[in-house]
Amino acid sequence: MNLKSSLMAASILAASAAATNAQEAAPITRPDYTVTDGKFTPELIEALGRVTDPQVSPDNKTVLYNVEFISLAQDKGNKELWTMNIDGSNPKQLTTTAQSEYSAVWINGGKQIAFMSPADNGMQLFIMNADGTNRKQITNLDKGIGGFLFSPDEKKIALICNVKYGKTVVDQYPKLDKAKAFIVDDLMYKHWDEWVTEIPHPFIANVTPDGLTDMVDIMEGEPYEAPMKPFGGVESFAWSPDSKQFVYVSRKKTGMEYSLSTNSDLYMYNLETKTTTNLTEGMLGYDTNPVFSPKGDKLAWLSMEHDGYESDKNRIFVMDMKSGKKTDLTENWDYTANTICWNPNGKSIYFVAPYQGPSPIFTIDVKSKKVEAITDQMCDYETIVPVGDKKIIATRHSIEMPNEIYLVEKGKATQLTNVNTELLSKLAPITVEEHWVPTTDGKKMLTWVILPPNFDKNKKYPAILYCQGGPQQAVSQFWSYRWNFRLMASQGYVVIAPNRRGLPGFGTEWNAQISGDYGGQNMKDYLAAVDYMVEKPYIDAKHIGATGASYGGFSVYWLAGHHENRFAALLAHAGIFNTEAQYLETEEMWFANWDLGGAFWDKNNEVAQRTFATSPHKAVDKWTAPIMITVGEKDYRILASQGMMAFNAAKLRGIPARMLVYPDENHWILKPQNALLWQYEFFKWFDQWLKPAK
Repeated sequence: MNLKSSLMAASILAASAAATNAQEAAPITRPDYTVTDGKFTPELIEALGRVTDPQVSPDNKTVLYNVEFISLAQDKGNKELWTMNIDGSNPKQLTTTAQSEYSAVWINGGKQIAFMSPADNGMQLFIMNADGTNRKQITNLDKGIGGFLFSPDEKKIALICNVKYGKTVVDQYPKLDKAKAFIVDDLMYKHWDEWVTEIPHPFIANVTPDGLTDMVDIMEGEPYEAPMKPFGGVESFAWSPDSKQFVYVSRKKTGMEYSLSTNSDLYMYNLETKTTTNLTEGMLGYDTNPVFSPKGDKLAWLSMEHDGYESDKNRIFVMDMKSGKKTDLTENWDYTANTICWNPNGKSIYFVAPYQGPSPIFTIDVKSKKVEAITDQMCDYETIVPVGDKKIIATRHSIEMPNEIYLVEKGKATQLTNVNTELLSKLAPITVEEHWVPTTDGKKMLTWVILPPNFDKNKKYPAILYCQGGPQQAVSQFWSYRWNFRLMASQGYVVIAPNRRGLPGFGTEWNAQISGDYGGQNMKDYLAAVDYMVEKPYIDAKHIGATGASYGGFSVYWLAGHHENRFAALLAHAGIFNTEAQYLETEEMWFANWDLGGAFWDKNNEVAQRTFATSPHKAVDKWTAPIMITVGEKDYRILASQGMMAFNAAKLRGIPARMLVYPDENHWILKPQNALLWQYEFFKWFDQWLKPAK
C-alpha cells in the first residue's frame, strides 16, 4: 500500500473508533468515496452497494429489491428496500432506517410488503404498504424468527423459529447456574461457528387481521433441523398452490449419525390431517429446494445421489403428485444445477448452473428433458424470478462488477439497476482473458487471467495464483468482497485463476476427480497453470505468489512444500495444514470421510492412506517461501489451530511468516473493519515480497 492509502486507512479507522451512539442509530447511506486516478482500492470495495433479492409484484409491473451499504464507523451493513418499474424506471427507496429490512415479499395482491427486521427481542416480521407507509410489527416472539413464507392464499404462514436442543448444565445441575460448560455425549456438538444448543423448526400459524394465531410447531418433539444448518432458509420450504400441503427439507438424524450423512429428505405436511409423509424415502443424498408447479400437479427439487458426498451432481427431479412417480430430468445432462424455478406455463423449469466457466440461465423441458441455455453473457446469474412465461428478472455479476438486476428476454439481458454504475465507470478497466491450459494428463483446463488496468505487454508484472476453496466450488465469473480478482489486478498483479480438477461446470468426472486425491492431480493442474503463464513475456517469473482459503488454504500449504521455487510468497486463509488433525477436528464427518477417503487409522484403506501421506505438514522441511496465515477462532469447520500450527512451523524453520487472528470471525471474514484490515494486510504482504524496491 502506498503512503496515501495508508493515511486514508488510518483516518478511516480513527473515525470508526470515534463513532458515537447517535451515529450508530442513524441510517446507513452510501459512503462518501471519491475515486482517485481510476484506482480500485480496498476502501472502494466496502463503498459499493450490494444488490440482492428481487421480487416481482403480482401484476408483473414492479420489482422489489434490497440495497445494502456498509458503514465502517459502525462496523456493519444496512439493507434498505427499494422498488422500480419492471423496465428499471422510477427507482424509489421505501425504507430509511437504522435497522436492516430483509427477505421482503409482496402480499395482499401487491398492496403490501412483508419483511423481516430487527426488534428488541430479535428478528421479527413486519408489514407495510407498498409505498413504504404504515409499518407494523406482526410478530413479537422471544427469540425472533429466522425466516417466513406465506401460503398462496395468505391465510397461513410458515415461520422458522429455534427450539431448544439437548440439556444444559443447569438442566442437569440446577444449583450450578453460573457454570459455563457444555456436557457432550455425541458428535455434532458444534457446527460452523456455534455450539449446538438450539435448532430451527418450521412453525405454521393462521394469518388474521389482528396478527398471527394458533402457531404450531409441526415437528414438535423431533430433535431434527428444518431448515438444515448452517445455511438453510425458506428455500427449504414449499406451499402447494391450494395452501393445503406444506413441504419442508430435513435430515432426520442426530449426533454421530447426522455427522456421517448427507441424506436429507422432503417431507410433506398435510394441514387438514396433520400427518407427515416422506416424499423422497430411499433417495440417499441431499434432497433440497422443493418447488411446486403452478398447478400443483408436480413438485421439482434438487437431488444428489450419494450419501456423504456433499458436492455431488445436483440433479433436477420432478414428482407427479398423483402417481408419486419421480423423474430425473437431467439424467442425460452432465452438469450440476444450483437454482430452480418453474416457468409459469408449467411446461419447463428455469435453472442456473456453472457451465464451462460462467453460470448462465438454462431452461429444461419437463417432457422432452431438452436443456437450452437462454443467456450466453460472460457472467454469473444468481437469483431468477419469472415474469410471465417470456421474461426473467435476475441478479447477475462478473469478475468486473458486483450484482445488479437485469431483465432477460429472448436471450438479451438489459441492466435495470445502476447502484454501482457511476463509481465503476470512474475506474480504469481491467482485462479478463479465457485461457485453456494443457494439463499434465493431456486435458485442457479453463484458466481466467485477469490483467491489470493500463496493461502493457512489454512490461513485467508480478502474479498471484488463486487457489479455490470448497474444494468443489466453481471458479466462475464470481464477484467476491474478499477474494476479488479485480481488486488484486488493480494493485498491479496478474491474477491466475485455474478451474483445476474438482470444480463444477466441466462435467461430473472433472468435478469428482478430486475426492480422495488431495495433493494429486489438482495440484499438478495448479503448477501447470503457473508454468503456462511463466512463458508469457509479461510475467515476472521471480515474483509469483499463491493464495486461497479453506481447501485453497490447504492448496497453499501443500504447494509450499512442492513448488520447486515457483513462488516468492504465499498467503493461506482457514486452510487445512494437518489432515490427520483435520479428520478429528472438523464437525461434518461425511465430508472428511468422502473427500479424505476415511480414517487415518484404517491402514487397509488405500485412498485414505494416500491422502494422509500427502498432508501438507509432512513437507514443512521443504518450505522456502515467506508465508502469511489468517484464521478465525470461531471457525469450527477448519479450526484456527490448523493455521497456528502452520505459522509455528514456519517460524521454527526460519521462514518469514505473519499471522492474522480474528477472535470474532468464523470460516469467513464478515465484519466490515475486519474485512478491510484483511485487505490491507493481504496487499501489504504480497507487495513486500512480490514488488521489491528497485
